[in-house]
Amino acid sequence: MKTRLFLLTTMSMLSALFGTANAGEGEKVSYPAPVVSGINQDGATVNFADVYKKGPTVVFFYPKADTPGCTKQACSLRDAFADLSKEGVQVLGVSFDKAESQKAFKDKFTLPYDLIADPEGKIVEAFKVKKMLKGLLSLASRSCFLIKDGKVVWQDYSAATDQQAADIKRVLAEVK
Repeated sequence: MKTRLFLLTTMSMLSALFGTANAGEGEKVSYPAPVVSGINQDGATVNFADVYKKGPTVVFFYPKADTPGCTKQACSLRDAFADLSKEGVQVLGVSFDKAESQKAFKDKFTLPYDLIADPEGKIVEAFKVKKMLKGLLSLASRSCFLIKDGKVVWQDYSAATDQQAADIKRVLAEVK
């Protein structure tokens, strides 16, 4: 029984870290966006409410910086960043990684947006993102949220990897 549980847990973790996901449909919702803050890759405090005020905001969660699936997700948003910026969209990436790991990830892939370190899981909790492998190693389940006018208007708890930007563009067109 323990062996089976271990295998299932290991397969789940490997799939989340290295696998690719299909484009997420997500769901339209309407509830107040979590008012939280965190430390970015440079050690500066980022107050999410301040970011929300600047325009529509994408907050995406990923399991681990600089792993294949997470890199695809982050680079999808990087590659579409100019288009998203034209729409006034802000982007924040969040994981349990420490600021130093976020900085290395951001620099390695020239990501043009802040990556937020959430080693205690406060932001993950505020957004009700599921955790994988509780205990020894906590990872945030891949998820994505679109905030507009201080409200979460779309959430996807099975967010895409390489199609993340396409999902956001589709949703932005639908919620205008």
